Amino acid sequence: MPFSHFKLSSPLQKALHASGFTEPTPIQNKVIPLLLEGKDIMAQAQTGSGKSAAFVLPVLELYSQKKGEGKAKIKALVLTPTRELTLQIAEAFETFAAFLPRKPKVVSIIGGASLGDQLYEIQQGCDILVATSGRFLDVLSKKQMNLSHIEFFILDEADKMLDLGFAQELELILEAIPKKRQNLMFSATYPPKMLAIASKITQNAIEISIEHEEPTVQKITQRVIQVNLQNRSPLLRHLLVSEKLEQVLVFMANKRACDNIAAKFRKYGFLAESFHGDLLQEEREATLKDFKSKKIRILFATDLVSRGLHIEDVSCVINFDLPRSPADYIHRIGRTGRAGHEGIAISFIDHENAEHFKLIEKRAGIKLVREEIEGFELTGEAPKKEKGPQPVKGKGKSKKDKLREKGLSL
Repeated sequence: MPFSHFKLSSPLQKALHASGFTEPTPIQNKVIPLLLEGKDIMAQAQTGSGKSAAFVLPVLELYSQKKGEGKAKIKALVLTPTRELTLQIAEAFETFAAFLPRKPKVVSIIGGASLGDQLYEIQQGCDILVATSGRFLDVLSKKQMNLSHIEFFILDEADKMLDLGFAQELELILEAIPKKRQNLMFSATYPPKMLAIASKITQNAIEISIEHEEPTVQKITQRVIQVNLQNRSPLLRHLLVSEKLEQVLVFMANKRACDNIAAKFRKYGFLAESFHGDLLQEEREATLKDFKSKKIRILFATDLVSRGLHIEDVSCVINFDLPRSPADYIHRIGRTGRAGHEGIAISFIDHENAEHFKLIEKRAGIKLVREEIEGFELTGEAPKKEKGPQPVKGKGKSKKDKLREKGLSL
C-alpha cells in the first residue's frame, strides 16, 4: 500500500515524494498506524528496515496537529547509541519536516562537541531532542533543561545501548521525564536484560516483530574465503582489482588496525580511509560524507558503523576480522544490499577462527561453501586441541577456598 494510506498531512506526503519514498517497508506499515493512535510500541526489526521513518513520520504528524505556544518546548526525546545515528535521525526529522508550515526545532547533542554550546542551543528553543544517551546525561546533570513537556520517549537500537551501560542510566532519565508519555522502543534483538529495561519504561507496549521479513539479507550474496592470516591484506587488494569492487566497507577488529591498514592501502594507490570512535566528530562527518560521495572507495571501520548508519551504494562488505557474535555478523553485512540493491558480503577465515565461523553460521541459519582463491590458498593445518588434565574428584578447590585466597568471604 502507498504512504497515502496512513492519511498523513499533505506537507509530509510532499516530503516523502521529494525524498523518493513511495511504498512503506513492513516495519513502517505496522508501526505508523499504531503510533498515530497513541500506542506504546516495542518493535523488533533489523538495521536497514526503515525504523527511523517509522517513528519520525508519526511524531511529525502528531506534532503538526498541535498549535504552537510561545518558545519551542521539548516534545520528543530520541536516544541512540552512536553519534552518527543521532545525526542521521536528526537529519531525517528535518528532511521530512521540510514542507510543514510550522517546522520543529530539532537539536542533536553528541559527544565530541561543546557541551555549553549544545545546552545553549536547547535553551534557545527545542521541539525535538535527539541525543546519545551518555551526552544526554551530561546535559541533564546541569539541571538547566526543561523536560516537563515531553510527549514522546524513543529508544533506537536499544539493545546496542544496553551494551554501553544504558541500564544504569535509565533510572536517572525516567526520573527526569513525565510519567505520562508515549514510549517507542526499536531493537534488533530483545535479550532478557532488554526486556527488563522495557518493563521499566512501559507496561502496555504492543510488541511488533519483523524478524522474518528481512529483504536486506536476502539480497546479499554471502561468501567465505579461506586464507592464511598474513595473506588477508594481499588477498583484499587482489579482490578489489580482479572483481572490480567499488564502495567497499571493511570491518576490522580494532581502531589501530583500521588506521594501519588504511595507511598501507593509500600507499598502494587506493582511495582508503579509517573510521572509528577515536576520530574527532568533524573527522567522522567528513569521512562519512566522502565515502557517501564516493571520494573514498574503501572504508576500514570498527563495529561503530555496523548498526544504524544509512549509507547507500555500499557494494561489498568484507569481514577482514570476524565479528564476535552472530548478531554482529548480520548487522555488518546489512550495510550492503540496501534500498533494493544487491550486495556482496565476504568473510575471511583461517584455521584459528574456522570454528567460530561455524558458530556464526549455525546461529545465523546459513551454510556457506568455503572458497579458496588461486595464489592465496589456506596452507598448514588446524592446531590440535590439547586436552587438559582430567579433574580429580575431591581435589579441586571449593568456592570458599578460592574466596579465602582472595581475602574474601561468602
